[in-house]
Amino acid sequence: MPSLQIRDMPNDLYQALTFRARQEHRSLVQQAVVELRRIPALTAGERRKAVIARIRATLQQPDESLSPAPETLVREDRER
Repeated sequence: MPSLQIRDMPNDLYQALTFRARQEHRSLVQQAVVELRRIPALTAGERRKAVIARIRATLQQPDESLSPAPETLVREDRER
């Protein structure tokens, strides 16, 4: 199994990781693995939010590429 050694870890990060490990009754290594496994889910959520924001922005802008306009089609259909 691969291993990872972290050097020069900031003290505040180490203390936070140690605190969470104690709270969850895990070793420091187990807690680090749990936290590292959460990263893909967090970044996936951020990507999902970005995609939704782009879709919303697109929906709020009128699409002028529709030809003929939907209103025109409705009028033509009603006049038949």
